[in-house]
Amino acid sequence: MTPMKEDYLKIIFELGGASEKVSNKQIAISLNIAAGSVTEMINKMVEEGLVNHEPYAGISLTDAGRKKAVTLVRKHRLWETFLVKKLGFALPDLDVEAERLEHVTSEKLANAMDDALDHPKKCPHGGTIPDRNGHYDSESHLILNDVKDGQTVTVTRFIDNHDLLTYLGDIKLDIGDKLQVNKHDPFEGPVLVTNLTDKQDLTIGYKAAHYIFVE
Repeated sequence: MTPMKEDYLKIIFELGGASEKVSNKQIAISLNIAAGSVTEMINKMVEEGLVNHEPYAGISLTDAGRKKAVTLVRKHRLWETFLVKKLGFALPDLDVEAERLEHVTSEKLANAMDDALDHPKKCPHGGTIPDRNGHYDSESHLILNDVKDGQTVTVTRFIDNHDLLTYLGDIKLDIGDKLQVNKHDPFEGPVLVTNLTDKQDLTIGYKAAHYIFVE
């Protein structure tokens, strides 16, 4: 399986595709890929039995696709946790290294890391880490962009993206922060929020608001 196809499996899982349907648009925004290219890849993955695709309804993982995605996500997030806890890596630098390492990681090594890290439940950017039996805690799939004006939510996790994590570090937005959503600017404009944790008003870009999960 190609690394690109594996990236699709991981992002569909991260967006909630193991239990619900996700849209072509969500995948395109999350991977920063043209919608036409996403459609082409999804068609290939349907043929290989990795995903189901219902036109106008969405995309979800098959049992085979979910099993493969869980294995990939587990190795990737264990490496991210190891790099932060044991080697002191900064959050924005994790994805590239974890992406390389996950492809050469045996199940034996993944389990050894899991033991050495005392079986972490979450990776550094808030994502659930499946255990060695493929079980994992449920997580919110609500993105900030979909929160209605006037609502207050808590940040639970971020999409694993170098530019995003650098951006969030710059605006000092962290997991656990409480946000009041004030306004969505029209025509794919930014989301205006107040970070109630540190009493700061923030303007979060349209794309970034699709990378931030809340509950």
